[in-house]
Amino acid sequence: MKKEFIFLGAPASGKGTQTKKLAEELNIPHIDTGSMLRAAVAEETEFGKIAKSYMDQGKLVPVDIVAGIINDRLHKPDCKNGFILDGYPRSKEQAEILEKILADINNNDAKLVVINIDTSEDVLIDRIVNRRSCKNCGAIYNIKFLPPKVDNICDKCGGELVQRKDDTVEVAKNRLETYKNQTQPLIKFYSDKNLLVNIDGNREIDQIYEDIKRHI
Repeated sequence: MKKEFIFLGAPASGKGTQTKKLAEELNIPHIDTGSMLRAAVAEETEFGKIAKSYMDQGKLVPVDIVAGIINDRLHKPDCKNGFILDGYPRSKEQAEILEKILADINNNDAKLVVINIDTSEDVLIDRIVNRRSCKNCGAIYNIKFLPPKVDNICDKCGGELVQRKDDTVEVAKNRLETYKNQTQPLIKFYSDKNLLVNIDGNREIDQIYEDIKRHI
């Protein structure tokens, strides 16, 4: 049976790391909203052209346009055995639209699992303020939880590690509050449908991953 996953998780919950690991193991595409939008724009699809007009003005892409891009993406051949959605849906409205898209694609021959990586605010803030990224290759480290072998030097390319300007306690709290407000309705939406699996995100990467695999 086709396996489909939606991942929910606050900034620094490790959602990106877990989705990539699972996608590689199951050999299904990892689809994050940002990459998907950029690909649609680059391919100059019908919805991609419309999305570009909004993005060029620094405006949010309308819900129906994003839905059109999602629909196009999920109809591609590499999704025939399943996929992992990362960053979509972001609201109950988008979740309801996605339900219709999946019903049209699947003909009831698929299993949807929604993974919520539930992480305490203290842990998330600790991860965010200690996060560093390579100026050259973009590799992510954490000086407390996942440090490089040599201080401030990337293990992969030898580039300098820097802290993003928005990786501060104040900004982190604002981002987490925004996420909480957006996601709470989604958690209830999928929980009411018995699709939600809560995973304790306050642990090491490998422990979280093994827990995810046990539930799927």
